[in-house]
Amino acid sequence: MRVPISWLREFVDVPADATAESIQAVLVRVGLEEEAIHASELSGPIVVGTVLEFVDEPQSNGKTIRWCQVDVGEAEPRGIVCGAHNFLVGDKVVVSLPGAVLPGPFPISARKTYGHVSDGMIASARELGLGDEHDGILRLTEIGLDPEPGTDAIALLGLDDYSVEVNVTPDRGYAFSIRGIAREYANSSGAALRDPAFDPALAELVQAPHSGFPVTIDDGAPVRGVVGASVFVTRVVRGIDATRPTPAWMATRLRLAGIRSLSLPVDVTNYVMFELGQPIHGYDLDRLSGGITVRRASEGEQLVTLDAQKRKLNSEDLLIADESGPIGLAGVMGGATTEITDATTNVLIEAANFSPVSIARTARRHKLPSEASKRFERGVDPLVAEAAAARVAQLLVELAGGTLDELGSSLVTPPTPQPIVLRHGFVNSLMGADYTDEEARFALEAIGASVRTVDGGLEVTPPSWRPDLTDEPTLVEEVARIIGYDRIPSVLPVAPPGRGLARAQKLRRAAANMLAANGLTEVQSYPFVSAASHARFSGDAPAIRLANALDAEAPLMRRTLLPGLIDTARRNLSRGLTELALFEVGTVFLPRRGVVYGSGPLPVGNEHPGEGRLAELDESIPPQPWHVGALFLGDRVSRQPGQAAVPSSLADAISAAQQLAASVAVELRVEQGNHPALHPGRTAEFYAGDAVVGTAGELLPSLADDLDLPRMVAVLELDLDALIEHGRREVVAIPLSSYPAATQDLSTVVSADVPADDVLAAVRQGAGELLEHIHLVDDYRGSGVPEGSRSLTFALRFRAPDRTLTAAEASEAKLAGLAVAAERFGATLRE
Repeated sequence: MRVPISWLREFVDVPADATAESIQAVLVRVGLEEEAIHASELSGPIVVGTVLEFVDEPQSNGKTIRWCQVDVGEAEPRGIVCGAHNFLVGDKVVVSLPGAVLPGPFPISARKTYGHVSDGMIASARELGLGDEHDGILRLTEIGLDPEPGTDAIALLGLDDYSVEVNVTPDRGYAFSIRGIAREYANSSGAALRDPAFDPALAELVQAPHSGFPVTIDDGAPVRGVVGASVFVTRVVRGIDATRPTPAWMATRLRLAGIRSLSLPVDVTNYVMFELGQPIHGYDLDRLSGGITVRRASEGEQLVTLDAQKRKLNSEDLLIADESGPIGLAGVMGGATTEITDATTNVLIEAANFSPVSIARTARRHKLPSEASKRFERGVDPLVAEAAAARVAQLLVELAGGTLDELGSSLVTPPTPQPIVLRHGFVNSLMGADYTDEEARFALEAIGASVRTVDGGLEVTPPSWRPDLTDEPTLVEEVARIIGYDRIPSVLPVAPPGRGLARAQKLRRAAANMLAANGLTEVQSYPFVSAASHARFSGDAPAIRLANALDAEAPLMRRTLLPGLIDTARRNLSRGLTELALFEVGTVFLPRRGVVYGSGPLPVGNEHPGEGRLAELDESIPPQPWHVGALFLGDRVSRQPGQAAVPSSLADAISAAQQLAASVAVELRVEQGNHPALHPGRTAEFYAGDAVVGTAGELLPSLADDLDLPRMVAVLELDLDALIEHGRREVVAIPLSSYPAATQDLSTVVSADVPADDVLAAVRQGAGELLEHIHLVDDYRGSGVPEGSRSLTFALRFRAPDRTLTAAEASEAKLAGLAVAAERFGATLRE
């Protein structure tokens, strides 16, 4: 929210010497985070001038310029070349003298043009940053000003004003207005507040007779049981001149608030929205057909909005309609058929209060955020609508020459704020600081609540503009905020001895550190996937579907990390990174088939919900285990002088899985597996004991092609929680032997369908304690090996802790391993 300071001063006493920084500091004390300071981009000298005379001079390029003599309050007039023709002799204009800088930046200097030396520039409203319209030179008399030549135009037009920008949290919609910010400034500084909604002159207009305009609220399908509109006020102003220029002070304030000046009637409605926080819409009364009905859209209805876009309406959309059909998306954007134009003379003013949920859904559905929807989504004061409509009428009468008509309507049935009992001592128990009942009462009355003493505490009725105050904790927050956060002591809790990271946390970090140390890059992806991606990687397994997805194309919670890793790889490939080794550690969501998840209403407040309720909450969410995934593509070793490129492969994924398992003290067994998205002959399953704990493999070539990935993409995913559960609680270090090792090779012949890892495990078991290390070095199928068999060669290293082994001892252990492999798989020694 951008707050022009001159506007703020109208409603609260800001010290004359206050700076932008000091104003922001005051607002920060009550929880409004500072964002930026916005000042005018122009600098002087910019003064008022009187056109003494001019000569029209046609040019060879077809243009006609005016050579003007302008009195700028100096001894001699200045000669200025001007291309505009909408001013007359005697007009008061704005002159930018040499040395001035206009928005852009656009520095002004004396320069020779069209055969003259132009000693300055006569400025338009657009060039001064007062609006987008460029109908020629800004004539001060048209906006009701008649200053003396030489008067500082920057101060005259309010161009020396500035605004401070603060961040408003979603629960404090009232602060999206000068009225709300003024209240917060008063609460923080103690300055006197003048609430513009209760201005006496405005009160007279609110009470002025207005009736007879037909308005019907017919919401047959309320969203979440809440009727779409609770307040609908209309007023009529006749005989306006919509072509009148917007006053400079108003255009400047709107610009500093972040809104460009469009036309006087539109600027007036925007001005009141920023002033009071109530969105306003104006209709050309003569283009309306009958009265107004607030209703839901019918299937198939369409509406052309003010941005000239034809929109297909949804049955949940709340509409403003007349007898001709829809004329606006309620609380979001008006329709083109009743738009106010320069030809408009009679205006119907609408000030309404709409359901925040309904407006939020419509704005997101149509991708149509607006200043109005931003306020309605966060909650608008339902009791300010009549004052806002009267304020718009007041400005249209004053600035556009209109006349207030008695035609209008007032349907006001806002929800009644419910009183909340704030128990004695509750503030102190929740905040950990000492507040008296008098301080609590003062803070709550300062925010506009009515407070009375009852048995056991204070009965607090929130003000109409604070729908976020619903229970005791929200009231406590207001007490702490208004009295000052500095009253809350800064005390660090003392950790009990022996506490720290849990075993699972330490091992998850160890696993991530191992992968990062091996050159993989950690990434984090969104846990949301599309239905197609879910089917591709998880088949028909059940998935959690979000009720209000951030992206309608990805409404499901992931069951696997692979879609996110693949999307990350695709994004990096599109940016020229062709050698990738990525990993992610994160949770997945594994609902059980046939189980309905959902907890119902959640506990509120600071009371313990009880063990039973906690158990119900745990059962209401699906299992969310931690997984670790990795992806490899491109070259593992880049081509370089004397070294050929080494491409990544499935072996890298399997090696990473084994190292990862070792980091959490688990031994993995590898077997051939299958996966719907992986190559059927190049997929491995990992076992810890008898449980499957993960998968590795190469993406199906057809899938890789569909996803614009290289043909070879190796992926890995392990259930990290399952690995940690199977890991050894205590790891015993084996003392290093100082005696030399004895190395031997063992070549066995087994059936081709026997997994090599099973043969390795059999040899390891049979070789006994003297075997220090074993690994597969060759898998041969061909000449010299029977059909349907293969030769597996293992490298073995033997060592004894207390002596030097003889070759005979090593051979005996090797043959003992072969014997076990022969018993289990019919393995024979290759000749």
